Amino acid sequence: MPGNAFGQAFTFTTWGESHGPAIGCVVDGVPPRIPLTQADIQQHLDRRKPGQSRHTTQRREADAVRILSGVFEGYTTGTPIALMIENADQRGKDYTAIKDKFRPGHADYTYWAKYGIRDHRGGGRASARETAMRVAAGAVARKVLAHVLGHEPAIRAAVVQLGPNGVDRAAWDWEQVDRNPFFCPDPNAVSAWESFLDGVRKQGSSAGAVIEVVGEGIPAGLGEPVYDKIDADLAKAMMSINAVKGVEIGNGFAAAGTPGEDNADAMRMDGDTPVFQGNNNGGTLGGLTSGQPLVARFAVKPTSSIRIPRESVDTHGEEVEVATHGRHDPCVGIRAVPVGEAMMALVLADHLLRHRAQTGASPA
Repeated sequence: MPGNAFGQAFTFTTWGESHGPAIGCVVDGVPPRIPLTQADIQQHLDRRKPGQSRHTTQRREADAVRILSGVFEGYTTGTPIALMIENADQRGKDYTAIKDKFRPGHADYTYWAKYGIRDHRGGGRASARETAMRVAAGAVARKVLAHVLGHEPAIRAAVVQLGPNGVDRAAWDWEQVDRNPFFCPDPNAVSAWESFLDGVRKQGSSAGAVIEVVGEGIPAGLGEPVYDKIDADLAKAMMSINAVKGVEIGNGFAAAGTPGEDNADAMRMDGDTPVFQGNNNGGTLGGLTSGQPLVARFAVKPTSSIRIPRESVDTHGEEVEVATHGRHDPCVGIRAVPVGEAMMALVLADHLLRHRAQTGASPA
């Protein structure tokens, strides 16, 4: 079906279903002679894979990636790079009871309405399982960024809100993000989040989250006004992640309530270099990167597969109740952290190669 590919100069196309034999992607537009190994990709997949704590789905997948093409003797060849992950822990039978029922809040109904057929096993193509291949493609994008720029930009993400519970930004510590199961940058919030999500899971419910993605070391000038603004493509990239219902750049919606003199990022000179006095615009101006940290946030809705019965209908037009059992994330937003990082890397790699093609040079 259309809509499975992303990007223009640097593209990736994903394939596969949640409970099929494998998932995969094809990455194209990668320049030749870039060092790339399976280990370069695996380190990012390991941060996303399920079953790493009681706060995520207990599905056990190694998410071991294989490079099938496009790499020879440890270097990219300039041809399409095919990546594959075999599914090892499918339990399609867990979904037999709801194969004709539509889960409220899920894509079950809309897929059936569009195609007249759906894969009920874990949501098929609509499953967050697909995001593993975004992370794999994002790892390749990071290598492209490092190769063309001469350094790898720091692209990092963190959960800044779990359910109604936010972080204290005064306590923000990036080093804490990979030290707790929530990708939380505030060490003082972890205990409260743990108790909150334990309660949600025991109730058979779910919770949403807000993830913040920050890219640093990005040169000014990336983007294609007017319709392919860097923030427009970032918004599309983040919104395309499963269960995302809102995206903002920089101050986002808060900017609407901020006076113009406060929201405008004042500028001064540091020697021969213009510097900004703030970053309310999140690293973009006029759809182009400003050289400041690129900041995007996205909101993930609560997981739709819950044990609490909800009113719905089935494929025969009958009114039913649906309660979903099996293995599901009580908060799917937690594992969206490496996915958000990957999507930012993919957007930046695409625009970097487009910039080089248009101007004949890489940005300074």
